[in-house]
Amino acid sequence: MKNEYDIMYLVSYVEKSINDILKANLYEAGLGESEIKRLRYRKNELRKALNSCGVGDDNAKAYVKEVIGEIITKQLKYTDKDYSRIIPFNRTDKMSSRDKFDVLMHYYKKENGREALERIIELTGIMKSDVYYEGCKIKGSDIDDLYDREAPYISGEDKREIIIQRIYSMYRGLGVVDDIRDMKIDGVSGGVSGGNGGCQGVWIFYKGINVNLEFLSFNTVEELERVCMNIYRYGNPGQLSKSKGYIIGEMKDNSRIVVVRPPFAESFAFFVRKFDTIENKNMEELITDKNSYLPIDIIKWIVKGCQVTAVTGAQGSGKTTLLMAMIGYISPMLTLRIQEMSFELHLRDIYPERNILTFRETDYIDGQTGLDVQKKTDGSVNILGEVATMEVASYLIQMSQTGSIFTLFTHHAKTTDSLIKYMRNSLLSCGLFRDEAIAREQVTEAIRFDIHMEKDIYGHRYIERISEIITDSDKAPYEISDIVVWENGRYILKNGFSNNVREQIKKHLNNSEREMFIEKYCV
Repeated sequence: MKNEYDIMYLVSYVEKSINDILKANLYEAGLGESEIKRLRYRKNELRKALNSCGVGDDNAKAYVKEVIGEIITKQLKYTDKDYSRIIPFNRTDKMSSRDKFDVLMHYYKKENGREALERIIELTGIMKSDVYYEGCKIKGSDIDDLYDREAPYISGEDKREIIIQRIYSMYRGLGVVDDIRDMKIDGVSGGVSGGNGGCQGVWIFYKGINVNLEFLSFNTVEELERVCMNIYRYGNPGQLSKSKGYIIGEMKDNSRIVVVRPPFAESFAFFVRKFDTIENKNMEELITDKNSYLPIDIIKWIVKGCQVTAVTGAQGSGKTTLLMAMIGYISPMLTLRIQEMSFELHLRDIYPERNILTFRETDYIDGQTGLDVQKKTDGSVNILGEVATMEVASYLIQMSQTGSIFTLFTHHAKTTDSLIKYMRNSLLSCGLFRDEAIAREQVTEAIRFDIHMEKDIYGHRYIERISEIITDSDKAPYEISDIVVWENGRYILKNGFSNNVREQIKKHLNNSEREMFIEKYCV
């Protein structure tokens, strides 16, 4: 006989009960037509919610949890006492770290909403400890200590909600990361750590830092596989199979999802990159270090002056956030066309009054084809979420010279020199040029500025330098002039704009802007 207070028994019971609801023949019950119509509508709503609840649809998730709650309350008739037999809420010494974490998440969600996990991380104190060289992690002991300190009050209704969430996460949710995925963090991944065949580890990406939730695990390969096979389904991106070992897609809330499986990867794994932490901040909110007015003012004139600019840096360094803030300086008169691998910027949500259209790559339309179509859509400014392939890089150079007024893009280059070399090699590899010097000349004529983002070991993001690429030099084919640099915790103005760039910028400014620019940088 199965233990009715075992969580796996409850998951099976809920699954059977919901299947019975969906399979029920309404006409056999002898109901009236209006009641049959109501129940048919409910079945359809439940079926749709079951298909959408695990892919970032909050409403669908809430609906399925409501149905689970009805099954527990009306069919099983569980009470406060029964809930404590499923999870030993009244015996702290018997609770696992995962149990305590679930309680803390529920406790802080009532007050902090989607920032509940951030609250837990802050209270554990791990971000204040100098543990970054050893790896940042939250251990079971951290959760246990926090639970003892906070001693959260748990009502009977709280216990019920925690049990419902646990059942949902194992039935149609995302297992141990179900609530975590909904939090305001940069991302979450699973299946990326663990030895001896156990690759069920959970990591989050929080304020630029990878944090290992050491106390959490999917426990079995089967559970990790279940989550991986369900998390990517939004938008029907195709089937994850042995022949196609990866899927790149998005979730209902616009999070990017990447899922991999054997034999392409050593284990099933998923990577959720969330963009709801990327807020529409102006430059003053985004850049706050000492002398922040220096990079802010330089960036303003670079954008208002319609200069082709790269925002470079490692993943998580803040490239996308800065790019979104830079768009605020573009004249409202100019139309924006965006090309991305997957929809991440969502600029129309931020600037609904502007003329903006975004394109993305698909299985049938590659980046270069998308950029080719862009040229025919009356775009004044081209924005590339990321130059990720040599084909797109080569097309960017061509487009920067002829296709639009100016272009903004992001790239993972570490230095301005490496950016130039990558773009040069892209032109050569795509067969557009055979002479290395001519290819390099095309690049340096097309790209004018490189804004390089950095992130230190504590997750602090800053602009390391703003560099101009100067081509009218007698000393070399090109020079790199650092205009603003980050030194000793503050920004320093190193050089001014070159004469050529000053003249180019002035052409794109209105009368009052031109007077202001001349007063600051042309005297």
